[in-house]
Amino acid sequence: MTLAMTWEEWAQHDACGLAARVRAGEVTAAELAAQAAAGVALTNPATSAVIELFDDCVADPATDGSNLDGAFAGVPFLMKDLGPTLKGRLQEMGSLLMRGNRATSDSHLTGKMRQAGLNLVGRTTTPEFGVCSSAENPAVYVTRNPWNLDYTTCGSSAGSAAAVASGVVPMAHATDGGGSIRIPAGVNGNLGLKPSRGVFSIAPYGSDLTSVVSIQGCQSRTVRDTAVFVDQCRGGAPGEFMPYWAAPEPYATLIERDPGRLRIALSHEWGDYRAVPRHVAELERIGRFLEGLGHHVEWALPAVDIRAAFAAQTTCYITNFAQTINGLLALKGLERPPEDLIEPMNIRIWEAGRHASYAERTAMQAAFNTTARGFGAFFEEWDVILTPITAVPTPRVGTTEYLTISDEPSVYAWFENLWRNFAYTPLANLCGLPALSMPLAWNEHGLPLGIQAQARQGADGLLLQLAAQVERAIGGRWNDGKRPGVHVTAAG
Repeated sequence: MTLAMTWEEWAQHDACGLAARVRAGEVTAAELAAQAAAGVALTNPATSAVIELFDDCVADPATDGSNLDGAFAGVPFLMKDLGPTLKGRLQEMGSLLMRGNRATSDSHLTGKMRQAGLNLVGRTTTPEFGVCSSAENPAVYVTRNPWNLDYTTCGSSAGSAAAVASGVVPMAHATDGGGSIRIPAGVNGNLGLKPSRGVFSIAPYGSDLTSVVSIQGCQSRTVRDTAVFVDQCRGGAPGEFMPYWAAPEPYATLIERDPGRLRIALSHEWGDYRAVPRHVAELERIGRFLEGLGHHVEWALPAVDIRAAFAAQTTCYITNFAQTINGLLALKGLERPPEDLIEPMNIRIWEAGRHASYAERTAMQAAFNTTARGFGAFFEEWDVILTPITAVPTPRVGTTEYLTISDEPSVYAWFENLWRNFAYTPLANLCGLPALSMPLAWNEHGLPLGIQAQARQGADGLLLQLAAQVERAIGGRWNDGKRPGVHVTAAG
């Protein structure tokens, strides 16, 4: 098959760049889809990032109603196999239980993505129900890090992260309930924005605060792609239970200006959790770099009870996922999770959380509130807080302690072990804060290490402004201009 452009040419374009070429008549949306499909064929045998391509959408980008006159002009886009549904398409949630499950309608956000001109061409891997830190169950699939196949992509937006990092598509859908956009972005060398609560709708699903701990978004390779994605896809559906943020100007124009001099806090001491020395050194290095851009940088931490916050977060996860599993069991007429179809830790989570009391949820909500108020007060004095994306290096494939196939008997011990690694991301979900992983650093094994910036609620634009300033300062060379070993340019 003759492709519309060389792989090097493809890799040098972000989604906005590809859309501009479509609008200029230099390439068609169908040619872009064909190139993405060829990229999957080149890289997927190594990474196992993409579960399925929708051949009809590859052949005809307008198949499912994508607006080819939209901002993204038919640019191919991969959907994480969790969250927004696509009518008539499989959504299997990384679970043997959900094999063959087809959605009966589009979610609100799916429609926004299509109206924005994205061609939703396939599905990417996720751990079962998005619960754990890696899409890694040999009975389902094992997704590998394109920088080094011996290591995991982390998760839960595992396949999307690997597909973007390996150059298959410039941007892909991701979700984040405790770091699931930012962590895989950080360990695969992508940009990953978890937007504020009240930016992207989850309609027609839950209408309570714990339902919107998990946030929708994307991973990309350029700030402008993420900015345009937010501009195009943000906003509530009719009947939302809370107000949705409005931006005074499009982020696509905001990011063309540098922010003013920012007060930036650094921290790696997060309650009981600490980063390994290499991650601390990289955080300090990036802090000095930001000082060189004119910002005020020093060590500081919000005055919040982080231990209590993580206990509440754990309660939220256990009770939410238990009810998610309950709902799926009810659909299938089952009273218990089948041991051959649901992973063991998810069964233990169901057992631990299915009979949670209203009093437990009320105590959890009180901790959410005090934590959010503490961060709110902190952001009256500081513009941004910077942390490493993880506390310890990326796990090797086969490290089961972080997986829902773990044999750890205690649900609570299993979550506590997760937090020791993924300490810095969950509280942004709990508090509804925007947080952005930038591919600026390296861990001790030579793999990407994201540096996370968090800001006050609604300040998504400020984070994108800062990232755009950084992007200009480094000449667009995220990851120091390096590419992973598994990449469309290397394979083709």
